[in-house]
Amino acid sequence: MAATLIGAVPKFVSPEEHRNIVGSTPASFNDIPPVLRHEEPVSVTFEPSLDGFNEVDGKEGVLYVLESVLIFMSKTGKGFQIEYPSITLHAVSRGDTPPSIYCQLDESSAKAMKIDDQEAEDEAEEDEEEEDMDMRVLNIIPSRVDSLDSIFEALSLCAALHPDPPGSDDEEDGLDDAFVDLPDGTFEQFTGTEDEELSEVGRVRGDFINNNRYAPY
Repeated sequence: MAATLIGAVPKFVSPEEHRNIVGSTPASFNDIPPVLRHEEPVSVTFEPSLDGFNEVDGKEGVLYVLESVLIFMSKTGKGFQIEYPSITLHAVSRGDTPPSIYCQLDESSAKAMKIDDQEAEDEAEEDEEEEDMDMRVLNIIPSRVDSLDSIFEALSLCAALHPDPPGSDDEEDGLDDAFVDLPDGTFEQFTGTEDEELSEVGRVRGDFINNNRYAPY
């Protein structure tokens, strides 16, 4: 699954703490905790639902936009984390009630990892049966509507740190503009052009890209 259940939030640091750690020349840069880019009280919903995570779990919790992963931790003690390459699209949805951050999650890559030397015809049959499970929708609903843009920009910045590797399946299949045919007026659509260097998951508004080329802190 694109979303992995967790029971605790991993250790993280603020941008200022990260600057101080890097400035002190640590013994290993690999041991530095990920940077927290945004923290926000939110509720979340999945469609289809996520096994082991119910509506009560998603009703109230905190979103942590880390540079390494996206995390939600519920007040029930259950949570999940999502790696950014699994987020194939994220957009601000102001047309819904309530407004939210709309994310499409790629489940096919997780499913493919479980396939072990199966016959091609068996794979085709399984793909047909599980076609509806290749994508899962996550809606992130902040308690404050005015925090939508802040969440989106933090999510975009972190996603840009995890581009698709060269020669990925999406590039080979010409799917760079997947999931952009959305209903008019429903979403603020943020899609890239061939001139942008980011993968689909990292595409953001043109003004955000131009003014925020990633320069660590």
